[in-house]
Amino acid sequence: MKLINFGSMNYDKVYRVPGIVKPGETITAHSLTTFFGGKGLNQSVALARAGAKVYHAGLVGTDGAPLKEFLRENGVDVSLIETAKVENGQAIIQVDDSGQNSIFLFPGSNRAVTPIFAGNVLCYFEEGDYILLQNEISSLGEIIKIARERGMKIILNPSPFDEHLDSCDLSAVDTFLLNEVEGEAVSGTSDPKRMADAILEQYPKSHVVLTLGKQGVLYKDASHSASHGIFEMPVIDTTAAGDTFTGYYIAGMLEGQPVESALRLASMAAALAVSREGAAPSIPLRAEVDAALEQQK
Repeated sequence: MKLINFGSMNYDKVYRVPGIVKPGETITAHSLTTFFGGKGLNQSVALARAGAKVYHAGLVGTDGAPLKEFLRENGVDVSLIETAKVENGQAIIQVDDSGQNSIFLFPGSNRAVTPIFAGNVLCYFEEGDYILLQNEISSLGEIIKIARERGMKIILNPSPFDEHLDSCDLSAVDTFLLNEVEGEAVSGTSDPKRMADAILEQYPKSHVVLTLGKQGVLYKDASHSASHGIFEMPVIDTTAAGDTFTGYYIAGMLEGQPVESALRLASMAAALAVSREGAAPSIPLRAEVDAALEQQK
């Protein structure tokens, strides 16, 4: 069984600001720091730091070689990453004094993924292998179609939720990993207590993992449900919290952990991530997460 994460790789330009800028407003940032990020890269790093073997597939730009090297240094297999003849993707991130963030993306090389490239990548994978996807790359619908035809198990984090998902066959998704905003978009309800049930009504064979901020996380499938609260940590930067949760949850799942244990592992990893600055640099090592969980006993 192999795991591939077909996802984005960005340069994250993080501006520390007194408050998230409003329309028509001009503010002065406290600082600017550039990190390696992108939901795909963050999730691959989280998977690797959690102890999972993961292949990352995607396109970096002509200026993106450091991103590929960073993934390699973090234990990710980068043999399926290629270079597109465009500028690399970027994220412009505002982080205010309370740790909340606001992000806009320049997709660059991430939106240069073609169905032909996707097919060439997925020919190395087969029935029973897992694929993790986000919505920061192009050809997502084609990737889902090819993965399903090959009998792969599809894990989708539908973020950002936009019109590109309209072309995707969400009935092919085995596991949805989403937050409250994405949960509302997929389920059609704004009631967090109804979101997972509403998704299962549409996609009854799926597994739903719904993160609800300070309310913790909810898991639900056709026959089982579970939940976990948050671990209290000082909030410095929430940028990669969701990606950290995703990587650690999947790692726990692939280890054969019960859902409850995987939720606990991922919740602690995410809590540690928000207590640190940056995207990928904030993702904790497995030993740190295990030690923190041991202190909770």
